[in-house]
Amino acid sequence: MDAVRLIVTSRRALAGSGDAPQVMTEVWQAQALAQAIGSRLAVYGPPQLRGEALGLTELAGRGCGVLDRPDLDTADLRAAQLTELGDARQALLYLGGLLGEVGIALVGLACAADDEGTYWQCMEAIDAADESRDRVRDMLRKLAESDPAIPEREAG
Repeated sequence: MDAVRLIVTSRRALAGSGDAPQVMTEVWQAQALAQAIGSRLAVYGPPQLRGEALGLTELAGRGCGVLDRPDLDTADLRAAQLTELGDARQALLYLGGLLGEVGIALVGLACAADDEGTYWQCMEAIDAADESRDRVRDMLRKLAESDPAIPEREAG
């Protein structure tokens, strides 16, 4: 499945998640998807993005690592369903939106957390999602610099 379709699916799942465990599962799924997209961009993406894409892979991996891994079947892992990147700019625009929504969902969880462990887990995941989103913005800027036909506001 292409990156944009998977990102849209993740955004819908995150928006439709109800309780804290569902939200945490969707946050983990989003970070794993960001990691997979970063890996794909590092190998197959535009050459000017490869270094930043490796950084995204590392940051998103950290985002997964600070969260408890959800009990999901391999078939349910959206990151494992990534078969093609499609248009890198479009994928990055959508991914940036998803990571922003992840941060918002985590803020809501942190504010409602009953225990300190969940609170700090959310705070670390917020930091990872924010840094991942910054990396996505950097990649969009690099794409815009290499293609002046892209309007600056769309470039991040």
